[in-house]
Amino acid sequence: MTTTDYTALQAQLATLTTEAFRPELAEIDQRSTLEIAEIMNGEDATVPTAVAAQLPQIAAAIDATATRMARGGRLIYAGAGTAGRLGVLDASECPPTFNTDPGEVVGLIAGGPSAMVTAVEGAEDSKELAAQDLTALDLTENDTVVGVSASGRTPYAIGAVEHARTSVGALTIGLSCNADSALAAAADHGIEVVVGPELLTGSTRLKAGTAQKLVLNMLSTITMIRLGKTYGNLMVDVRASNEKLRARSRRIVSLATGADDAVIEAALAATDGEVKNAILVVLGEVDGETAARLLAESDGHLRAALAAAATTTAP
Repeated sequence: MTTTDYTALQAQLATLTTEAFRPELAEIDQRSTLEIAEIMNGEDATVPTAVAAQLPQIAAAIDATATRMARGGRLIYAGAGTAGRLGVLDASECPPTFNTDPGEVVGLIAGGPSAMVTAVEGAEDSKELAAQDLTALDLTENDTVVGVSASGRTPYAIGAVEHARTSVGALTIGLSCNADSALAAAADHGIEVVVGPELLTGSTRLKAGTAQKLVLNMLSTITMIRLGKTYGNLMVDVRASNEKLRARSRRIVSLATGADDAVIEAALAATDGEVKNAILVVLGEVDGETAARLLAESDGHLRAALAAAATTTAP
């Protein structure tokens, strides 16, 4: 990068609220530990309000995402640095929480998996790298690609949404923490959570990172609710991969049905431990095979399967 390029980049960064210097905090290192903690806590308390201002945009993006995923599409996050790590984190939590296939919600970070723990120099500056990473996934029009960037100017994130839109017509979402960002402009749905200058100048793992985490929580969780991955506020698609989750599975069936332990154990045994199926066995008074069929016919929506079971078992 030439001196001219650096000058232009510095000028661009100077316009971003996430990069702004706060003179009132110039001597924060002279404050007591408790005072600094209180300041940070006060800063963090402003983030939910900033997210709330974007709820209509977030909801619209979720509805569009759920529609694509119901057709077999995937939810794909793409970002660099902190933003990329947050996307990978959210994606990795979906299989144990919602029993999704590991390839159903994907997190891409500029520089590849090693960038989760070690910075890969220059990776975030490459739109081409984003296109290559998405091409490797055999992107389709039913997929949703979420570019994540606090600044809203990261080439990797912008390149991801641009490639997704132009190559196959995938749905695109741009999540940033600055208004009028290039990322939002490049996407079908722009979400700009403006949290303001950071406690440490330019350290966007702070308020901006918290804001992005909150929005990603909404994108994945509410999309999964729309796809029938929950029953009320119960995680009925939870994957019981360890003792804690097996105990949680039994508790979920208990909360959903009110049945005693013996009935719950029998239902789980009849459904190979599938929580949603077990609930249908108990509440719908059907066997395991019928429960599996009704859920398949209802696209995994338990309430619809219960309604179908009532019709099936009615005298």
